[in-house]
Amino acid sequence: MSTIEWVTGAPARLRRRANRSIRNAVGLNREPPPPCNDPALTYFPVDGVARIVHGDLSSMLVGGLGSLFFQMLHPHAMAGVAQHSRYQADPFGRLLQTANFIGHTTYGTKAAAYADIERVLAVHQSVRGIADDGQPYYANDPHLLAWVHACEVSMFLGGYQHFGALAITGAQADAYVKEMAQLARDLGAENPPTSVAELRATLESFRPELRLCPAATTARDFVAHGVARGAQQRVAYWLLMNSSFTLMTPWARDMLGVSVNPGLNRLVLRPVTAVLCAALRVAVPPAKPFTLRA
Repeated sequence: MSTIEWVTGAPARLRRRANRSIRNAVGLNREPPPPCNDPALTYFPVDGVARIVHGDLSSMLVGGLGSLFFQMLHPHAMAGVAQHSRYQADPFGRLLQTANFIGHTTYGTKAAAYADIERVLAVHQSVRGIADDGQPYYANDPHLLAWVHACEVSMFLGGYQHFGALAITGAQADAYVKEMAQLARDLGAENPPTSVAELRATLESFRPELRLCPAATTARDFVAHGVARGAQQRVAYWLLMNSSFTLMTPWARDMLGVSVNPGLNRLVLRPVTAVLCAALRVAVPPAKPFTLRA
């Protein structure tokens, strides 16, 4: 390789190195599978909004953290995590499983998506027990699945709307919720929402069931303080985490015991997180979509 070739190739090498470092830092230690772009074979539409939202790693990190915190508020969902997972010993394990599942269903074939769905349902078969309120829980309970689904869709969409690469319209946001409803139905969730208005109503309907149980307090504190390593990672994580809190409704933040300073959010948190997401996007570019439907 000549000196000129080495110099001109330096930016690409730096991007590849940064790509690997960022993906490894969040537990994504394998390259994503190549997408299926045959409309007759894909599980999600190739021109759909899910491919836009899920293809942007930086905003998905914000939404993913928000989803984790939001889900903690249901004591039965939290009991399943506390009693059947090793999240403190392997904090990125669940994230990796979720990322792989989202990637396979969003960009894969129907056959691959249904195989992943069956695997998730099979794993959930043994995730059952008694929560701290003395009531039984079961991970494949259609009602509990509806809660987890609503948290994920709400936070993934909110993360993209605030920090994503493209502006999406209200109609496109509704289309995203509708696309995700099919996945929820295939997983067995009851009455998944098909619009943003229905999504908000679904989250609101769960409020009487929600509280910050002792296991959720432990999980909240661990996810907030026990994951990031090194000064740079801790600063980036703090920005992403606190930005994820801004995606939640005020009542959810109150239940979770976290707060958002409006002035700090407007003047510092949102702008700096947007810059961080843009920088991450240079190193880990969003998946190239087909033309986004209007």
